[in-house]
Amino acid sequence: MMSESSRRIYIRNASLVASTALLAATVACGAEAGSTGSDAGGAPGVPADGKAGVTAAMYPLQWLTEKIAGTDAAVTGLTEPGVEPHDLELSPVQVAELSETGLVVYIKGVQPAVDEAVEQHAADRGFDAATSVATLPATEEEHEEEEGHEGEEHGHEVAYDPHLWLDPARFATIATQLGEKLAVVDPAHAAAYRSRAALAAADLTTLDGELTKGLATCASRAIVTSHSAFGYLAARYKLQQIGISGIDPDAEPSPARLAEVAKVAKQQKITTIFTETLVSPKVAEILAQEVGAKTAVLDPIESQPPGGDYLSAMRTNLTTLQAALRCS
Repeated sequence: MMSESSRRIYIRNASLVASTALLAATVACGAEAGSTGSDAGGAPGVPADGKAGVTAAMYPLQWLTEKIAGTDAAVTGLTEPGVEPHDLELSPVQVAELSETGLVVYIKGVQPAVDEAVEQHAADRGFDAATSVATLPATEEEHEEEEGHEGEEHGHEVAYDPHLWLDPARFATIATQLGEKLAVVDPAHAAAYRSRAALAAADLTTLDGELTKGLATCASRAIVTSHSAFGYLAARYKLQQIGISGIDPDAEPSPARLAEVAKVAKQQKITTIFTETLVSPKVAEILAQEVGAKTAVLDPIESQPPGGDYLSAMRTNLTTLQAALRCS
């Protein structure tokens, strides 16, 4: 019987085959309509209305891209709100749009379907944000999960933790680099892109300062999380992340891992087990009952928070952490 991991890989590969088969016809129809591309009188990736087309793979990158693009570029997001980005499957239309867009902003290792589509259809127009900053290695529990699934294909195919956006300082560096990428794609608005990138970086630097100050003096510095998405936040603000499962949120923790986390949580007198917005809280809730802790939501911001944005979600995370870690 096909495992859930293998089933997702099979569906993704079947979708990419169908996408490739329909891609030529879809793009040809667009060219005949004269809507985009050099045949329409503009540069590739620049629609007939003169705005550069930019595609962002998931919410935090879409938020940053929209901040820097302003009204000068048309930004399209691949992942709808409320959708777990790791499990994203691309439609033939989305793949066709990737072949025409001026720039694809993504992080390799988060969304396998996007990684494959960029490699096949937009290799010369992809901006992998992970190439702009120093990355952290995958966690120990992630390596254990991979060894436990030897012989199976995995969505996580990189040796580093891809959750870069949870460190505002790194995200500020990415903002600057993204401004430069957009300036190359659309030189007519280069100055505006660079200016807005500087403003976005300044906002992120301010946020970094708030987190540094807010988490400076806490009674505890250990955070137990549903999956190991918060390595960059922990490293930046001198916290200890204890992930119930590894970087892949779909991976089930082993009984040995659960026992280990429970033991550490009791030893360190952990009072809060953190759940997430897009991942089932069941395992975290069972663990919390076992160790006598409560649960609270710590958002990895992989989807747009209802009624808010990246900055507000990070500030909510700060408030949540301060309460759980008893920060003064």
